[in-house]
Parts: sequence; C-alpha cells; structure tokens
Amino acid sequence: MAYDDLRSFLRALDREGDLRRIKAEVDPYLEIGEIVDRVNKSGGPALLFENVKGASMPLAMNVFGTDRRLLKALGLGSYEEIGEKIGGLVKPELPQGFGGLREAFGKLGAVAHVPPRKVKDAPVQEVVLTGDDVDLEALPALFTWPEDGGSFFNLGLTHTKHPETGVRNLGLYRLQRHDRRTIGMHWQIHKDSRNHYQVAARRGEKLPVAIAFGAPPAVTYAATAPLPGDIDEYLFAGFLQGRRVDMVDCKTVPLQVPAHAEVVIEGWLEPGKMLPEGPFGDHTGFYTPQEPFPALTIDCVTMRQRPLLQSIVVGRPPTEDGPLGRATERFFLPLLKIIIPDIVDYHLPESGGFHNCAIVSIEKKYPKHAQKVMHAIWGAHMMSLTKLIVVVDADCDVHDLHEVSWRALGNTDYARDLTVVEGPVDHLDHASYQQFWGGKAGIDATAKWPEEGYTRDGGWPRMVEPDPDTAAKVTRRWKEYGL
Repeated sequence: MAYDDLRSFLRALDREGDLRRIKAEVDPYLEIGEIVDRVNKSGGPALLFENVKGASMPLAMNVFGTDRRLLKALGLGSYEEIGEKIGGLVKPELPQGFGGLREAFGKLGAVAHVPPRKVKDAPVQEVVLTGDDVDLEALPALFTWPEDGGSFFNLGLTHTKHPETGVRNLGLYRLQRHDRRTIGMHWQIHKDSRNHYQVAARRGEKLPVAIAFGAPPAVTYAATAPLPGDIDEYLFAGFLQGRRVDMVDCKTVPLQVPAHAEVVIEGWLEPGKMLPEGPFGDHTGFYTPQEPFPALTIDCVTMRQRPLLQSIVVGRPPTEDGPLGRATERFFLPLLKIIIPDIVDYHLPESGGFHNCAIVSIEKKYPKHAQKVMHAIWGAHMMSLTKLIVVVDADCDVHDLHEVSWRALGNTDYARDLTVVEGPVDHLDHASYQQFWGGKAGIDATAKWPEEGYTRDGGWPRMVEPDPDTAAKVTRRWKEYGL
C-alpha cells in the first residue's frame, strides 16, 4: 500500500537507512541545491535538512530521487504494476481516447471506492495563520542556481477550479516567493490552471488558489501526471494508492486540499496582477528567461504542528524528475496504446526532458506505417509537444539507447526517412526560434519495404545474428574455455 502521508514515508526510509538527517545549519541560497544535486546524481539517500537558515521548519529533499524510493512511496513493486491495472480497467470497456479512462473509472467497481472523501478535521489545519501573521519567509524556499531570479518553492501542488464548470485541477508549477505574502504562479500556456485564470480574468473575477506542500506521495505524483482536464487527479491518486484521499475545505477559499498535507497556502489571484518571474534553472538544464506571470496574494497559511516542507532540485539531468518521468512513461503506456494501437512499446529518455523525444516500436504492417504513427503521436494530448520521434521495429528494445541509435543511424536514408513538421512545443523550450511553436522531426528507423521505394537487388538486408546451434554449444561449454 502507498503511504498515507509524507512523514510516515520518511520514517520508513529512516528505519531502512535511506534517509539522512542533516543537523548542521544549511543555507537555502545555493548551498542546499549543491548538496542535493550531488547526492541525487550519485544515487544517494533522501535528505532531511533540520536546520535551514532563516526558516522555521525542516526541509525534505531527494525523497523520490531513486526508482526504489518512488515505487516504495506508491506501494508498488515495479512501474509496470500500475500500467497493468490501468490496462485492466480500460480493455473490457474498449474506450476511445483519454476520456475513456474517466468513463472506465465511473463504470467499473474496481475503482468505486477511490473517489476523494471530505473530512471535517485535518492535520494540515492544526495551525491557522491569517493576515499579518502570514510570513512566507518562514518557509524554506530555494535559490538553487547562481542566475536564478529569486527563491522558489519547487514542489507546491496548486489547486484551482474552472470558474464556469467547477471542474478542479491539481498541477505542479514552480512558485517564486516575491515577498512575505506574494507568490509568482508560473503556469505555462498549455496548462489547465492557466486556462482557469484566463476564464476568471475574462469574467472580471478573482481566482481562488490553494497550494499544498508535503502531500501524500500518491497525490504528489498525481500532480505531475499529464492527465487530461476531465480526469480528476484525486480520483487517479486514490486509484493509485488503493484507497480514497481525505480532503478538507480550505479556510478562506472555496477549494479542497489533502487533509494529510504538511502546509497549505491560500489566496486569490486578481485579474491582471502580474510580476516579473524568473530567470530559473529549469529541468531542461538551461535557464528559462524572466517573463510576467500572475502574482498570488496569500491570505492564509495552515499547517500541522511541527510541519516540514518538501521540495526538489531541477537542472541538468539526471535529477529527481527522473523517477517521476519514468513512472509516467510506464503508467500511461496502456492509454497511449488505446489512442495509437500500433504502438508496441515506447521510451521517453530523461536526457530529452521526457517530452522532447519519444522512441516508439511498432509491428510494421503497411508502407509508411512509421509516418502514420509519428503524426498520431503529434495529435495525442500532451504528446503533441514531442520534438523528435524515432520509430523502430518491434524487435528493437526501445529502452536500450545503444540499440536504438544503431537502428536510427544505420537504417535511415535521411532524404526519404526524415519527416520534418512544425507544431506546438513546450513553453520552456529555449531552442525554438519562436516561443510556443517550432520544428519537429520524425525518423523512420524501421526496415524499408519495396512498396516504400526500396528497390535495390535483394531487398532490405538481414541483420547479422549468431548461428543458434553454435551459440547454444558455446553456452554449454563456456566454463571449459576458462573465460
């Protein structure tokens, strides 16, 4: 089972020797970021900084920094487990598109017990601060990289709801601390919360916002998942952890937050109130430039007695984003297969920021099948932001980058097998010459057919493979060789 809250998970890591408590005073200005980046890149433990300079509470870092820890937090033995559960939900119903998952959730008894549950009393509201008692300077925000534009909270779970439909959204956006009561909301052009803000602004209304820190692990993961807007992240979190998520009404805004979070900040966004946000050393490994983003005024902070905060460090990969991205890749394979049944497997390399590159294997069935799959991926929800698609045959392991590069470099005539298009790219993409859109490429690294124009004598060559009888003989005699 997944853990009910962050602190119970940290206690379990402590018992296993996979958590280090750092009692020495550490500076959130550059020092903590340098420590965490080194520990993460060496595969080290979760960290609990108990004495953060200028802050009133401890800071938990690198909590999901290894695959083992993230799987443990979610109560899983492997990433494939949840993918299989999702596949089991959708296959009997044969739903079409991502919306079919929502329909399956509503119809199947297997998930009838996981919608969020409202409670009246919550640990996260043991302490309530309002008005002049609100002081965001007491919360440990990180100034991670030398050219950052300020201090940021990097793992705040942002809650909004559509002003007209009431549908809520849970998202993960970086948050710049401007002063004691003001937060910069860096939600990007393709995000649901940004749409909520734009609708409210068009109506001349303030938008209520609540941001939770240190939520139960399944909730934190759900906030990172690229779910369509009509799928409730809390329903998904309940499905993921196998039980309902307890929710409580906020004190000053008409929203609900996880009852077992550590800290929640509440406020209202005024239409048109913007402040410069950034620069920020982002998960791309480059600084994103300063831009104007909405500025949230905080009216209330609720927290547990003796709370702690959770954050992450992003930058040049590998970082803590790695396990979170791998989870998404595996969890959503069954859904991607519903939209694009041609796909056998896919891989989103961390070095490509997960969304920049997709390696896809197919059972090729007709000429130009690879190109059909490329365009299907570019039309599939947030996969539309993919900049490079490499399509290989089903006998290629998409997770073996050496094998993939061998196919892509040797199986292609780039005058014929390279597809170049233009389309939307990620808000943070610095390489596109225009913000929000740019060039994309697809590489057909499959074996080519005569029907595709490959008419050389003998057809496409066969790959070199060992003689199976000789290979078996050598395996049997291996010890005799003294090797």
